[in-house]
Amino acid sequence: MTHTSLPSRSRPSRLLVVDDLPDNLFLVQAMLADEGYEIVLADNGETALALIATTPPDLVLLDVMMPGIDGYEVTRRIRQTPDLGFIPILLLSAHDQTCVVRGLDVGADDFVRKPVEVEELLARVRSLLRLKHSIDERDRIAQQREDFVSRLTHDLRTPLIAADRMLELILEERAFGDLPIELTEALKTMALSNQTLLAMVNNLLQVYRFEAGQQRLHFQSVDLGAIVTQVIQALMPLAQEKQLQIQTQINPQLPPIEGDRLELKRVVTNLLDNAIKFSDRGIITVILDADAASTRTPPLIRLSIEDNGIGIPDAEQTYLFERFHQGQHPQAGNGLGLHLSRYIVEAHHGRIFVRSTPNQGSCFTVELPLVQP
Repeated sequence: MTHTSLPSRSRPSRLLVVDDLPDNLFLVQAMLADEGYEIVLADNGETALALIATTPPDLVLLDVMMPGIDGYEVTRRIRQTPDLGFIPILLLSAHDQTCVVRGLDVGADDFVRKPVEVEELLARVRSLLRLKHSIDERDRIAQQREDFVSRLTHDLRTPLIAADRMLELILEERAFGDLPIELTEALKTMALSNQTLLAMVNNLLQVYRFEAGQQRLHFQSVDLGAIVTQVIQALMPLAQEKQLQIQTQINPQLPPIEGDRLELKRVVTNLLDNAIKFSDRGIITVILDADAASTRTPPLIRLSIEDNGIGIPDAEQTYLFERFHQGQHPQAGNGLGLHLSRYIVEAHHGRIFVRSTPNQGSCFTVELPLVQP
């Protein structure tokens, strides 16, 4: 869970001052004493990191040159710990420009040269605390929005699933006997619309789970060829309705990969469904094979789904995998399917990309390692 120090009227801002010289600690503490801050002192980098891990401060004032773990290393470790949230770092340095540049490069936010001038120190501290509180407030609002959407999405699934089951009973199991043809057609339209909405809600919930780091993948040995074949069989009626052919080139000698079967099936389904949706003629080609030309370790397995459909303009390709990006085509979806697919593929240490020419077709490619690193 991310630790954030939100602006609060109930407590003062907490400042951690780190310097190996007691006189310097005393001097900085004296400069800050009348500003109402809570000041914590550390005389070495190791102690500072321990304090930051247990009680993250709102700001770190950090001496650069210290024995053992110096200020550069303390800064680097703070920035490599994303769970801490944003903690501004103000370097205190008596050395030349090169030291300052190095400190900023490893992640510090500002610096003050020694000997420290009181007014300059106070101004920089106030500036960094304003930045800290602004970022924390932005993150708090974003988190509230995501929590709301996640809860709302989760709550929406229950009535949608109930409606889906009821429509299934009426249409397929004739729970209420034979129905007039007109009513049957109307109920079929309702069922299709409900299933579309349920799929959108499920995708939205999955996206927020991935973005919040709450989605756990269950890795096991997976036959990707079998998954691709199952998806093709499931979607074949949709292709046949549009008189589309699906040609396959699946290497039967491929070894299994390590992955989450359900999530990988979601990716394949989304890509093939899009190929069918945006094609009105011709052939959809599905190719699954090892990438023999790659020198990457571990070796790759590559899935390509190519269609002869409407294609994608160059300007849209740049943002195609972003959340809620919708294309200009009337059948374009809600912009979640490809965004979620990217999350799933990247969680498998793979990549997904597209090449497309307007009015000629598109080819979506997924590359996955045969063995998870």
